[in-house]
Amino acid sequence: MDSLTYIQLLRRNRSFRRLWWGQVISELGNWFNFIAGLGLVRMISHGDAGVTTIILLARMVPFTLFAPLAGAFVDRWSRRMVMIVSDFARVAVAFGFLLVRRPEDLWIAYLCTALLSFFGCFFEAAKSAAMPNITGERDLLAGNALMFSSRFLLMSLGAALGGWTAANVGYRAAFIVNAVSFLGSALSVWLIPERETKQLALEGNLAGTEKRPSYWSDIREGWSYIISHAPVAAIIAINVIWASGGGAMNLIMDRLGGIVYAGQGGISGDSAVAALYFAGGLGLFLGMMIARRVGHYFEFLGKTPAFIGWTLLLQGFLFALIGVMPNLWFACLFLFLGRVILGAEFGVQDTLLMRLVPDKLRGRVITTDRASELLTWSLATTVAGWSLRGITPRTLTIISGVLSASSGVVWLILFATGKVRLPKKFGAAAAKPVN
Repeated sequence: MDSLTYIQLLRRNRSFRRLWWGQVISELGNWFNFIAGLGLVRMISHGDAGVTTIILLARMVPFTLFAPLAGAFVDRWSRRMVMIVSDFARVAVAFGFLLVRRPEDLWIAYLCTALLSFFGCFFEAAKSAAMPNITGERDLLAGNALMFSSRFLLMSLGAALGGWTAANVGYRAAFIVNAVSFLGSALSVWLIPERETKQLALEGNLAGTEKRPSYWSDIREGWSYIISHAPVAAIIAINVIWASGGGAMNLIMDRLGGIVYAGQGGISGDSAVAALYFAGGLGLFLGMMIARRVGHYFEFLGKTPAFIGWTLLLQGFLFALIGVMPNLWFACLFLFLGRVILGAEFGVQDTLLMRLVPDKLRGRVITTDRASELLTWSLATTVAGWSLRGITPRTLTIISGVLSASSGVVWLILFATGKVRLPKKFGAAAAKPVN
C-alpha cells in the first residue's frame, strides 16, 4: 500500500501540517520542562531517589487513571476543541513550576506534573483518534511515523537544550518555554477544520432526542471490542509486558546520568542525563523515519508479525547491555542503537492498531492501550525505585532490558502457535503462523 512521502504529506495535507506543527512546538517545551523538572527536584532533594520516583509517577499515574475517560470523551465530543482546551489549561499549569524553590515546595512540583499529565492525556487521546481521519488510511503510516519521529527528535533536541538551559541559564527559563509552547500548539490546532478530525456521520444523534449512554458504558464497549478482537488484545498485551521492563527507563536515565556517570570527564549530572535522552530520542527519531518503508516492505511480504516480535526482542537485549557499559558515551551508543530498532517497531505497531480499530471506537481503544502500558510503567517505576535500595542502577538496567525483550518472545509465540492472526488485508502471509 503506497503512500505519500513525508515531505509530500506535509506539503499537500494542510490539516496534518498544522497538527504536526502544534506538536513540534509543544513537545520541544515539554522536554525543556522534563529535564529541568528532574534537575530541580534532584537539586532540592539532594539526589533523593524517592523524590525522583514520585515526580516520575506524577507524570504517569494521572494518564493511567484518566485515559479511559479521555478516550470515551474524545469519541463523543469535538476532538479539535479538546486539544485546544487542554493546551490552554497546560499553559497555566506550566507556570506553576516557577513557585518551586525549597524542599517544602516539592508538593507544587508533584501537583503541576500530575496536572500536565491529566490534561495531556486528553490532548493525546484526541490527537491519536483524529490522526486516521486527517491522513486517510493510505497515508496513516507515513503520518504516524512523521508525528512520532518528530516527537523523538524533539526529545533529543529538547533534552539537550533543556539540559544546557538548566545548567547555564536556570530552571525558570525552561519552565517559561514550556508554558509558551502550549500556547503555540493551541493556536496551530485552532486552524484545523472541525470536520477533518472526526467522521461525523458515525457520531450518532448529535441533534436528536436520544439519551446518550454513560461514559462507563462507552468504556465497557471499548473493552468488549478489545476482548473480542485477538490482534488488538495482543498488541495491548505486549505493550504491557514491554512496560514491565521499559517502565523503569526514566528512573534508569536519571540514576545513570545524574549519579553513575556524573563527573566523568567533567560532565555535570544534568548534562549526562540530557546526553542519554538525546541519544535515545535521536535513535527513536531515526527508527520512526524508516518505519514507513520498513512497514510497507514487511506488510508486502506478509511478515509484519515477525518484524514486530524480533525487533522487540533485539531492542531489549541492547538496552540490557547498557548496564555493563564503562562510560557515558558507550551507554549512549547502545541506547541509540536499541531505540532505532524500537522506533521502527513502534511506528509499525501503532499504525497497525489504528488501522485495526474503527473510528467510533478508536479513542477508547488507543487510550486503553496507553493507560494499560502506563499503569504497568508506573508500577515498574515504583518497584525499580524501591529496588535501588538493594541493587545498583547498572543491575536495574540489565533486568529492565531482559524484561522488555520478553514481550517479543510472547508476541512471536502467539503468532507461531496460530492463537493470533491478522486480517487478510494486511497481506496473505500475515495471516499464517510466523516461521
